[in-house]
Amino acid sequence: MGLEVESRSSDSPYIERVWRSRSFAVDQMASVATPYWDLVFWEHCGHVSTSVQGPESTASTASVPEDATFFGIVFSLGSSMPHLPVHGLVDGSIVIPGSTRRSFWLKGSTWRRPDYDNAEEFVRRMVREGVLERDPVVAAALDGDPPEVSERTLQRRFAASTGLTRGSIRRIERARQAAVLIQEGVPPQGVIDRLGYFDQPHLARSLTRYVGRTATQLSDRDPAKPLSLLYKT
Repeated sequence: MGLEVESRSSDSPYIERVWRSRSFAVDQMASVATPYWDLVFWEHCGHVSTSVQGPESTASTASVPEDATFFGIVFSLGSSMPHLPVHGLVDGSIVIPGSTRRSFWLKGSTWRRPDYDNAEEFVRRMVREGVLERDPVVAAALDGDPPEVSERTLQRRFAASTGLTRGSIRRIERARQAAVLIQEGVPPQGVIDRLGYFDQPHLARSLTRYVGRTATQLSDRDPAKPLSLLYKT
């Protein structure tokens, strides 16, 4: 039971990940915290839906329609749609109207629905038409090129374009990395040493808050409740 998930990276600076999945014999999943927002398309019992899913500050349980197909574009940190500010989407989502198998409605126009293989072309159109933009200050900071702005300004720009503080983003991403390492068989002490946790209680608290599972549960190869998208960066 669970989710069959496939994902890939992208050479677009606006895209963090592209994914698709199919659900079967499952009605819930453990939704892992993520600093990213994504545009998700899915079909269930002939009904087609589109939504913008915001960043998630903590782990949660999410409902999953059985025998549904999904496709999503995860956008990079600092990328946002000005008409749908990311800071208003944290731990929430917005349903996009007018969805069919071929098209959907976005910012006053009809858009052809993208797919797993042409996500980059779709995102380029978003950029050309001013629907999607990326904060150059945040992008520079993430690329390791500190911009010539004050720390206060940088924090404000991060909050505006991601909906989260830089500290929150680091904690979420570290917990996600820890979960991937544990699933790969790295023992907890090795994860602690590699990712800079203080001790096992610190790692345990982080996993519980941001992943919703203990290290032992993450090692289970056949969990009753599947995890949302996790991938090695």
